[in-house]
Amino acid sequence: QVRLVESGGGLVQAGGSLSLSCVASGSTFSRYNAGWFRQAPGKEREFVAAIAWSGTFTAYAHSVKGRFIISRDNAENTMSLQMNSLKPEDTAVYYCAADGVYSTGRTDYTEADFASWGQGTQVTVSS
Repeated sequence: QVRLVESGGGLVQAGGSLSLSCVASGSTFSRYNAGWFRQAPGKEREFVAAIAWSGTFTAYAHSVKGRFIISRDNAENTMSLQMNSLKPEDTAVYYCAADGVYSTGRTDYTEADFASWGQGTQVTVSS
């Protein structure tokens, strides 16, 4: 099973940017489709972005499309989420996920679609 550790969270003003990183270990990261989810207080964990094992295909939730960019470097066993034009509603704990399914065009991923999870990193956007 792949182990995942996120970093890069913090406090930022609305309109600002943050970049999250996820480092994988324990297994060959390039074998796995991967993604980012987030969970705000009192809400369910929701899909943010996904990337196929090759890095060729990506998918985004409608709420972040055009503002966030997911990428991966299989040689370094890392995945990133560049978040731009941040809004207060982006405030949440962000989780890295791997060992999941990926289907072209799909944007309704859930927790059940991924088997491995990181511990999360807090992102707070002030208004």
